[in-house]
Amino acid sequence: MQAQKLFILLERLSLLLRNDTRQRGLLHGLQPVQVEALLYLSRCNRYSNTPQAVTDYLGTTKGTVSQTLKALERKGFLAKERDSDDGRVVRLQLTTAGTAVADELEVPEILTAALAGDGAPAEGLEADLRGLLAAVQRSGRFRTFGACHSCAHFLREKGGFRCGLTREPLSTADSELICREHAAHGTGH
Repeated sequence: MQAQKLFILLERLSLLLRNDTRQRGLLHGLQPVQVEALLYLSRCNRYSNTPQAVTDYLGTTKGTVSQTLKALERKGFLAKERDSDDGRVVRLQLTTAGTAVADELEVPEILTAALAGDGAPAEGLEADLRGLLAAVQRSGRFRTFGACHSCAHFLREKGGFRCGLTREPLSTADSELICREHAAHGTGH
């Protein structure tokens, strides 16, 4: 019974927030899936800015993502580039216009207002939601797509950070971004 009540609350909250973001996206001529792809690309790291990563993150089909990326490119929000190390890989970069729109759509105003109001949720809500998300992801059916700094592969070294998987150095900004290779501590994947 507890799970059903939580599901109903989370589903309703999600719908309200998603609808607000959709409406603001329409002001820029964006369909909901285009908004979701744009927001993902504004949050992901250099290992995760590929069409396949967008497909995995959104949980949709390659065809939908292909059409979505083409639309974002036509609108001038996205540029595609071949990877300099592996020419078979296409990298997706937001343009200045794409970044500006993503920044505008990042946090629904209704959420900001609700959190600032008198009935704002307890401070522990973020930790509770993060724990719930981790538990759902641990079911093994979903990639975690977590922030680099929370990954089992993340290494702190003198003078900075490094990805233990790729062995590449990471900046502080990199450490805050979403990675498709993210591995929750204790899972190894």
